[in-house]
Amino acid sequence: MMKDHLVRAVAADASVRAFAVTARELTEFARASHNTSPVITAALGRLMSGALMMGAMLKGEADTVTLQISGDGPVKGLTARADGAGHVNGYALEPGVILPANARGKLDVSGAIGKGVLRVIRDLHLKDPYVGTVDLISGEIAEDLTWYFASSEQIPSSVGLGVLMNRDNTVRAAGGFILQMMPFVKDEVVDAIEEKLTAFPSVTSVLDQGASPEDMLRMLLGDLGLEITAKNEVSFLCGCDRKRVEKSLISLGKKELASLAKDAAAIGEDGKEAGIELRCQVCNKAYHFNEKELRALL
Repeated sequence: MMKDHLVRAVAADASVRAFAVTARELTEFARASHNTSPVITAALGRLMSGALMMGAMLKGEADTVTLQISGDGPVKGLTARADGAGHVNGYALEPGVILPANARGKLDVSGAIGKGVLRVIRDLHLKDPYVGTVDLISGEIAEDLTWYFASSEQIPSSVGLGVLMNRDNTVRAAGGFILQMMPFVKDEVVDAIEEKLTAFPSVTSVLDQGASPEDMLRMLLGDLGLEITAKNEVSFLCGCDRKRVEKSLISLGKKELASLAKDAAAIGEDGKEAGIELRCQVCNKAYHFNEKELRALL
């Protein structure tokens, strides 16, 4: 099976820049880590795919872009964070939301998110990160990112995202594309691209037929002098470790830490010390601490 990867490209004498990604493996990793329902898997996979492509727009590999969606729907919120090196992570505030299919018989991502805002945070390691916020226009994520580029960055763009699930609720396909028009793009180029977009099947149907990111861009820009400029693998990376969890525990303060140590010292039904377990919000990895370890931190 094709490894998750992302490609960058230009077309029409560099008047169009393009990105495309496949993200099945990393979306499946997120689904398994958080035990997300099908509709939340679809939403999170779309958001992480978008974040990966926006991460590829960053200049430095250590620079990051974070996409946060807050809505009045049952999921409440979604977050995806990517860097310039092809790493991404993400989570949902309510991962187990179950909804009936929408009117088209598809997973109701818009219904799960509801009305709300999209916040884009770019950390370029300057004094302050750049933050842009727009109202959601559909909750389907691709349309919302298209609107963000147009309204906040004044870059005419087209975003396509999709996640396809298997009958056993594992991820069958995930990925997408972003096309962006530069200020000097010619009208006939824009017209040609609009025709291609109109004829383009859904992202999920194309990926399900085995298309690669390169194939997607050839379908959309192949007649316009498409040039693939870079290709790299992408993956889910959290970055959490025990040291970071220890620092978080210390930040709670002496009183709270002493209380946790007392809880950890309790004897369970099996006659053993209970300890405590903390889970990373991003990747759901569990970290265990006994009373002695907590007292040492205290």
